[in-house]
Amino acid sequence: ISYSLETLFPQDGKGVFGIDRKSGEIRLRNNLDFEDVSLYRLQVDATDQGNPPLSGHCKVVLEVVDVND
Repeated sequence: ISYSLETLFPQDGKGVFGIDRKSGEIRLRNNLDFEDVSLYRLQVDATDQGNPPLSGHCKVVLEVVDVND
């Protein structure tokens, strides 16, 4: 199975998260700041190597919590 990631919201949030194409593990690429963006909506797509290939997707919602204040 091969995984891919698309940032649905906010539109300028691309590049904040990355995904391992083989395991599907989502990781941060940049720092998060509650004052800038408090909620991210991502879509994870998974495609197998069958003939024909089958695919599915899910939505991941990440809420950033401000713990400094």
